[in-house]
Amino acid sequence: MDDITLTVERMQVLHRAMLRIRMFEDRVADLVEAGEIRCPCHLYVGQEAVAVGMCDVLERDDYLFGGHRSHGHYLAKGAALPAMMAELYGKETGCSHGRGGSMHLVAPEVGILGTAPIVAATIPMAVGTALASLLRNDGRVSVSFFGDGAVEEGTFHESANLAAARRLPVVFVCENNFYASHLQLLERRAEDNIVETGRAHGLTGVRVNGNDVAEIRLAALEAVDRARHGGGPTFIEARTYRWRGHVGPSYDLDVGVARSDDLNEWKKNDPIQCTANWLRERGVGQAWFDQLQRALVDEIELSVVHAREAPYPREAELARDVFKQSIQTVEP
Repeated sequence: MDDITLTVERMQVLHRAMLRIRMFEDRVADLVEAGEIRCPCHLYVGQEAVAVGMCDVLERDDYLFGGHRSHGHYLAKGAALPAMMAELYGKETGCSHGRGGSMHLVAPEVGILGTAPIVAATIPMAVGTALASLLRNDGRVSVSFFGDGAVEEGTFHESANLAAARRLPVVFVCENNFYASHLQLLERRAEDNIVETGRAHGLTGVRVNGNDVAEIRLAALEAVDRARHGGGPTFIEARTYRWRGHVGPSYDLDVGVARSDDLNEWKKNDPIQCTANWLRERGVGQAWFDQLQRALVDEIELSVVHAREAPYPREAELARDVFKQSIQTVEP
């Protein structure tokens, strides 16, 4: 973390964004364990630097698409925290009006047109909005976040080829946390060569330390600038690690997966602790960290209160925005 272009003030912004995601996810884990939140939640703990480093260089109306583990992307892009908490509770005030839950997050006001749990499903959507931006010449960039398992889906390869062939303004961000559900990377791939997969399709391919927010941000700056100015798409492989299980609040240590040693090693490179150390070395005192902690606790607890008190969707409207509504026509 030696990017000399990052000021202390900018790093404080990045640290706050990462800590906000971490504290939100830890609170969600508690609420899932307590039985208050009952939809399946794939938590982003450990991967916060990827979303924050990438989204920090995006414009508000740039497009973002995610998968099943996208709470961090939603928050990093600037969408409303209370609306996501309410969505996890299935309430009408949620970002998808209580119909989507954890894995179907929408915030078009900040460019998030959707997240989806089907592996690789939103990759071609990002290519679609990138093609639209190219045709409109509107200067927008599209970003697709996905896990390492998505690179093994046909839709990724088709999308990457089209994006490269048409030099579309899209950035593919593969968050390689080394596990597709419970299957380790080299149990399903002959080689650890994900970044080469992108390059084979003609994408500019870079591999970064997914726990170093400064390194990610620098790669993101170059990729977004390339996309926005006609240089074509980039494939970023961010190597990171999820702390929690594939789904739910557990740590995957009781399901027959040999992760405990790996997890302990990755925790030594906690992206949030790394930025805290960087800031302390440059004179940021404990009072700033304490104040930040209190402010985030208050914000998150207010969102829980809001979610608890918000109404559920009315039964008569449960199918609204879920199924196509017929349009009644009147004969002339």
